[in-house]
Amino acid sequence: MKNTIVTLTLLLVGLVATSCSSDNNDDTMQDPSVSIQVVTDLAVSGSWIITSFIDSGTDETNDFTGYTFTFNADGSLVADNGSTTVTGNWSVTSDDSSDDDDYNSNDDIDFNIFFSAPPNFEELSDDWDIVSRSSTRIELIDISGGDGSTDTLTFEKS
Repeated sequence: MKNTIVTLTLLLVGLVATSCSSDNNDDTMQDPSVSIQVVTDLAVSGSWIITSFIDSGTDETNDFTGYTFTFNADGSLVADNGSTTVTGNWSVTSDDSSDDDDYNSNDDIDFNIFFSAPPNFEELSDDWDIVSRSSTRIELIDISGGDGSTDTLTFEKS
């Protein structure tokens, strides 16, 4: 009888614990515009370096060694290594396109990067899905709609 009471008590506590609502501060569960603003604020909060860029299985991180990336509030993007400056554009937008539905991202937003030159920077141009983010790291992924190859890109605060 004691075991039955203990078992029922544990079941009741478990049921109550799982049925209670909590304040979920995960902005990805709210309006996408909130996530867009959170990611935008994060990107403009400092300078970033690329710590990993894997292009279809090939590690091309070294192409960006020494470059610091600055995401400006006006949508401009500047990569500078002290002797060369490369400019582009960036944005964070709602992910309402089906071209990247192959990846089940936690965010329904795209981290868009556009460089028109030089060629190694053009490879960064894409509408990236956000894998994860923190105050010091943004991990992105893109799955090609054509051949299904996967690219990953990681920025860390410098």
